Amino acid sequence: MAMAKTLPIHDLTHLSDFDALLSADDYISICGYGSLLSERSARSTFPNLVNFRIARLTGFRRLFNAVGALFFTHGVANIKTEEIAGLSVEPCEGETIILVVFEIKKTEIPAFIEREREYRFLAVVPQSLDGKPFTNPAVLCASYSDEEFFKFKCTEGKEKYFERYGKYKIHKIWRDDVLPCRVYLRHCALGAKSLGEEVYNNFLDHTFLGDRKTTIRQYFEKVGSKIMEEEPPQSLKTRYGG
Repeated sequence: MAMAKTLPIHDLTHLSDFDALLSADDYISICGYGSLLSERSARSTFPNLVNFRIARLTGFRRLFNAVGALFFTHGVANIKTEEIAGLSVEPCEGETIILVVFEIKKTEIPAFIEREREYRFLAVVPQSLDGKPFTNPAVLCASYSDEEFFKFKCTEGKEKYFERYGKYKIHKIWRDDVLPCRVYLRHCALGAKSLGEEVYNNFLDHTFLGDRKTTIRQYFEKVGSKIMEEEPPQSLKTRYGG
C-alpha cells in the first residue's frame, strides 16, 4: 500500500480551540497511542467513550520521554534505574503509528485538559487503515518541553510543579535520558497486542526510547522477558492491566 500523505496539524491552546473540533452532537475525537490502546483501560478513564476504533496517523512516532507523576504516586517508578518514563508522540517525517480514536462528550474536555496538562495538544486528522482520512479532526497529546510547559501551561509557576514532582527529586518532565516505566510499558504492549498483529508490530517498531534510536523491539531483545512479567499493583490492576 502506498504511504499516505501527512495531513496538516495545528495547536490547541484555548478551550475554544477544542470546541471548534466538536461534532454536531457535541462529541470530540481523542487519539490513544499508549495506555488507551486498551479499551478497558480507556474506559477506566473515559467511562462514557463511544466509537472506539483503530486508526493510522502519518508523520509521527511514539517515544518514552515524559516523566509520569502517576508512576510515583502508585509506587511503580524505579528512580534508581530511571525507569520512570511514559509515552508521548512527536512529528517525524516518514514515520507512521497505528493508534485508536474514540469520542468523548464536550463536558469531559476540561477534565481531559487538566489531566494531560504537561502535553502539547494538537488537532490531527487520522486515517482508516486503508488510508481514508477521518471526517473530523482528533486531539493528540504530543511532546512538549519544560520551557513551553512553564510558559504556556503551568501559569501558577514552578511551585505548582513541585507539588507533584519535587518530593521525588524530579526536576524535569520532558527528558531523553530516561527509560520506560516497566508496568506501564507492559500495559501498552499488551494493549497493542490485543488489537492484532499489525498494531502490535507497529508498536514495537515505531515506538522509541528517549534516545530516539532504540525501538521497543530492540529494547525488549536487550532486557528479555522480565518486563512482561511485571504485574501492576492493585491500585492499577484495571488501568494498567493490559
